[in-house]
Amino acid sequence: DYATALLHYKQFHAIKEQVFNQKNESKFEHISKNYQLKQAQLETEHHKVLSEERKRHIQRLQSVISELQSFSHSVAHDLRAPLRSIKGFSQILTEDYRDHLDATAQNYLDKIILASVRMASLIDDIMRLSQITSREVHITPVDLSTTAEAILARLYDSQPTRQVEWRVTPGLMVTGDNGLLEVALDNLLNNAWKYSSKREQALIEFGCEERGEERVFFVRDNGAGFDMDYQDKLFHTFSRLHRVEEFEGTGVGLATVKRIVERHGGQIWAEGTVDQGATFYFTLHNPLEQ
Repeated sequence: DYATALLHYKQFHAIKEQVFNQKNESKFEHISKNYQLKQAQLETEHHKVLSEERKRHIQRLQSVISELQSFSHSVAHDLRAPLRSIKGFSQILTEDYRDHLDATAQNYLDKIILASVRMASLIDDIMRLSQITSREVHITPVDLSTTAEAILARLYDSQPTRQVEWRVTPGLMVTGDNGLLEVALDNLLNNAWKYSSKREQALIEFGCEERGEERVFFVRDNGAGFDMDYQDKLFHTFSRLHRVEEFEGTGVGLATVKRIVERHGGQIWAEGTVDQGATFYFTLHNPLEQ
């Protein structure tokens, strides 16, 4: 009858729609799988290209570093030879002919000798900076407190007549390259010693502050200080905020410290006030392997 035919018709369409949906789902799954496979292939190829580009970049960087090292060694060697001649002949003139020279000529010779000594020191500092940048990092436990005490004791032995008080927080342990960290502390403490030399009673401190979950180490002195408007120049190579006549130096020490701190995954910054001293802060994290 009509009712039965209508029921069969509806059942037929329901089955047809179900089959159609199943085919579409199967087709969609097939398309989706193909898309995911293609996506994975593209990502693999992309990572491969990036990996190859990274390798080429590292190789180029290593090549440039090697060339710079060779260049710096060559320049240092080529500069030292004429420098030794200038200093040597100037000293001969001073020793053998000083009595035949007037005061002005003697003063000129003294300046030539001092300049040659400063130039030799500058070349040595440049070479040390180059070596620190390229040398391999050896990771060990480092007692910064013991290192700081030894450096300050050595400085005092070099100038035992100075009135200097130093305070070192004991037990400051880190993980890093002992040699590099000693160089960094040596530069910072030498600066504190030097720039506090005009104080009747100098004070030098090495310690650590807890700032959240981070340890911040510091070297503080009550010396000449500096103008904060020029703080960005502090860590640039050959940059100095004081005249050589006031405080000797080559302007390489703080740049060296910055390289060492960065190789230990840290940061360095400074705060100071003219004639009231300076504080250099630095952090140390995971040393960066090369």
